[in-house]
Amino acid sequence: MAKSSFPTREKNLLKGTGPHGHRERMRHRVLTQGAETLADYETLEMLLYYSVPRRDTKPLAKALLHRFGSLAGVFAASGKDLLAMGLREQAVLLLKFPPVVADRLALAEDRLRPRLSGWEQLCAYLSGAMTSAVPEQFRLLYLDNRNRLLADEPVDDFACTAPIFRRALALQAVALIGVQKTLASFHATTSPLKLFAGRLSQEAGALSMILHDVVIVSERRSPLSLRQKGLF
Repeated sequence: MAKSSFPTREKNLLKGTGPHGHRERMRHRVLTQGAETLADYETLEMLLYYSVPRRDTKPLAKALLHRFGSLAGVFAASGKDLLAMGLREQAVLLLKFPPVVADRLALAEDRLRPRLSGWEQLCAYLSGAMTSAVPEQFRLLYLDNRNRLLADEPVDDFACTAPIFRRALALQAVALIGVQKTLASFHATTSPLKLFAGRLSQEAGALSMILHDVVIVSERRSPLSLRQKGLF
């Protein structure tokens, strides 16, 4: 049986000169190293490949960046302005999709990983998340460096913090928020939770993390912040 000619063809294209060889090398680079390795003009080059099949698109990509100032500027440019740069209608249509895709991915990310940057955002999240929470169960919210939620998980043992910080390191979390739902009256100054919050805050600091707050949630009153009460 004859051997497939595809490997040889691939190698020849990678070694070749001209637009086809260049495109094949760029394609190979994206597949092996990732699209994030591309410069802005190279990203435009590759997008334009599919609407300008038999032409070197590097000069066009660089001209677009020069005219509109940045990759974002190219994507935000009007169809009329892009056509004036010599792009065909198919290329203009293609350049209209990346910002739409980016916006929709951002919205999906916000739904999956809500940002908890302030008291109002935190209360809004807790009003839904704690509805089905187990009473008296302590939970930890793990946040990234933009205060986006990475995980919301129960903590069953106040005696040991090591599992908490192992989990935080695994998630690459940099901040924590503790939450407890209670049905009984809560005496913050005498609660074991106050001592645990202080210990958690101190140990988090030693690992370059921060405990933003510990919040008590009750159906009978508004959420209570131990941080705002100065209790740790």
